[in-house]
Amino acid sequence: MIFPWWHLRRLGVLGMNQRNADYILPYNQRRYYPLVDDKRQTKHLALAAGIAVPELYGVIEIIHQIKALNTLLSPYEDFVIKPAHGSGGEGILVITGRYQDRYRKASGIILTEEEIGHHIANILSGMYSLGGLPDTALVEYRVKFNPLFDAVSYLGVPDIRTIVFRGVPTLAMIRLPTRLSDGRANLHQGAIGVGINLVTGHTNSGVWKEQVIEYHPDTGGRIKSLKIPHWDNILELTARCFDLVGLGYIGVDIVLDRDLGPLVLELNARPGLSIQLANKIGLLPRLQRIENFNQIPSSVPDRVALAKELAQVSESLTSGE
Repeated sequence: MIFPWWHLRRLGVLGMNQRNADYILPYNQRRYYPLVDDKRQTKHLALAAGIAVPELYGVIEIIHQIKALNTLLSPYEDFVIKPAHGSGGEGILVITGRYQDRYRKASGIILTEEEIGHHIANILSGMYSLGGLPDTALVEYRVKFNPLFDAVSYLGVPDIRTIVFRGVPTLAMIRLPTRLSDGRANLHQGAIGVGINLVTGHTNSGVWKEQVIEYHPDTGGRIKSLKIPHWDNILELTARCFDLVGLGYIGVDIVLDRDLGPLVLELNARPGLSIQLANKIGLLPRLQRIENFNQIPSSVPDRVALAKELAQVSESLTSGE
């Protein structure tokens, strides 16, 4: 059902135009965008700040380097290749293993080294990058997802997206890959968005193709009432990312590796608004409450405590309605 604009406004739903005018433009200075738009820069900043990220195995910047692809890849049984300036999950190639002298994708499809080289050449040409500009290919560690998600993820690795405003975690969801999304955790490609209670770290029901669901369409696993491990640690990581890049309104994507725990995957200076559908709650009232604070606590634990306090207030107001 499509609600009229006045009903969405009453529910506190933030629209794209208001997001851009009231939050992205005033709080995100353009000079800081390269710190999040370039995944290599983001990774270096995170490592310098002691924030865990997937290990970078190598970088391919020019076509000529593709000739040495075998040497670069030979130490690794599995890996991920992605564009440094990619968006929306486009151009990401996940290799889960080898078959003789070939490479196996997460979907089971076998690729030759030449086919991987062709994919990298497309990345370098800017096929998947923001604005179609020439890009760089990153080769990095393949995350092995936490066993908690065995029954609620199809092929790919779920990630946790959190909106952080003025350093305060504001709304969070987990994105679960499906067959439709080809194993990618991208809602526009068919992944499931599942709201997370910011206070407890428990999942709510999810949204898939604009339908409310409680079970994964491919695996049949129950997606509601999962307890996200390391939840307080995850909230602290998202809050620290504000200090990392100096942007006031960001999306932070975190994955849970079965061996390494929470890893920051990437940051986004223009995070989408589907997180409101996943949580079935408008983002605007939470942002306005944070905006009304003259001063935000400087310490990360205090900001996380504030996030939980505001989330509890929001839940109480919603229940009262």
